Amino acid sequence: MGRSPFTLAAAVTAALPGAEVTGARALSSDADGRFDSAVATLADGRELAIRVADDDESARELAAEAIALRALTAGARAMLPFRAPGYVGETRLGDAPALVTELLPGFQIDAALVPAGRGAAESMGTAIAAVHALPVSVVRSAGLIARSAQESRDELARLIDTAAATGRVPARLTVRWREAIDDDDLWRFESTVVLGGAQASSFVFADETDRGPEVTGILGWHSLSVGDPAIDLSWLSTAPDAAADVHASYARAVDRVADPALEIRARLLAELDFARWLVHGDSLRRVDIVDDAAALLQALADGLHSDDLSVIASRDAGVDSAMDALDRVPAGAVSGVDTSMQTDAYNPEDLWHTSDDERTGDITAATEAARRAQVGSLETEDLSGVRDSLEDLDSGTTGDQAPIESTRREAEPASADDDDSASGSPEDEAQRAARAALQRWKSSSSE
Repeated sequence: MGRSPFTLAAAVTAALPGAEVTGARALSSDADGRFDSAVATLADGRELAIRVADDDESARELAAEAIALRALTAGARAMLPFRAPGYVGETRLGDAPALVTELLPGFQIDAALVPAGRGAAESMGTAIAAVHALPVSVVRSAGLIARSAQESRDELARLIDTAAATGRVPARLTVRWREAIDDDDLWRFESTVVLGGAQASSFVFADETDRGPEVTGILGWHSLSVGDPAIDLSWLSTAPDAAADVHASYARAVDRVADPALEIRARLLAELDFARWLVHGDSLRRVDIVDDAAALLQALADGLHSDDLSVIASRDAGVDSAMDALDRVPAGAVSGVDTSMQTDAYNPEDLWHTSDDERTGDITAATEAARRAQVGSLETEDLSGVRDSLEDLDSGTTGDQAPIESTRREAEPASADDDDSASGSPEDEAQRAARAALQRWKSSSSE
């Protein structure tokens, strides 16, 4: 790791013969440390993103991303109301595989900062519905994975059994999850094309003065498949303010019969991300990861009002304990979408200072203590009443949504080593645009 942007940009010419690279810079969005990445500027003005993998897991992800982006033919892309990165080419940098794609400019919004109402939340729901409306032939013709409802159900059952076999899952969670798997009412859905685990960072926005931020691009296509549409909505457990509007917008835009159990499965999948983290740590024999996952699972179990996950009694009654910590589980260990290396977008979190402890992917005492404190401060929903709740969801009955307070941090000073940090640089202009977009959005949403 640690290759310079100039070294990475030079490799673009191998993936795109004849290209004339005139500039290089690091991607401004945060990385998760699994790739080296850079932006290469070509003589014709185009900007390309290059990512290089240094281990088998990230290499497989790049290979899958390449297949998925090639599967998005011109016809498929024309059906989407936003852009997906264009496939440019593949090469190698030494022994490491590299993928070159088009750069999607814009800004990203952290899940906890996505507010209710028009603008970002509604645009996200519409964008997810557009992905799910793609013909399944897009996936099948590329030889990508396609799962039926029963196959998705069976896969989760195996995950629960594997996690339970570690002896670190609280018994009430094991019972809760297995009862959900056994509930036939939850698994009567139509499989669709899915991203395979969208996250808030999957969405790239541009500012629309009249409507607020609008989704202009979606990133992270490496898990493109056919499966349970709930997998692309499970991230909403970390966006309590926006969840109801994203779901409502999705329901309006989707072209299928309503699925009253969609949100229930989405919440189940969010909880099972902790089980994936546990299984991941156990497979690596990493005691620190196992202990961390076990603590999160215990916090989740302690906060439950009921062991029943057959149906959620009220969609917006509260936030599940430990759900707010989902964004702290490393993306590579769960079924999420890594988008950090495909856009030069600015996350609002990047506009305020973040400490080194918060940035590191390692499990330090500081982050663990903070996470457990945050997990313990939240309560879970009362999950009971199988038939009554389904009727409530069909009739549109909801409860009050529990707000989560977000604290902004001080603006982070530009690095003295960044040659592009001078006033008037593209990065500064993008930062100003992001700030202006969010300010107009917040002002307009309060009217």
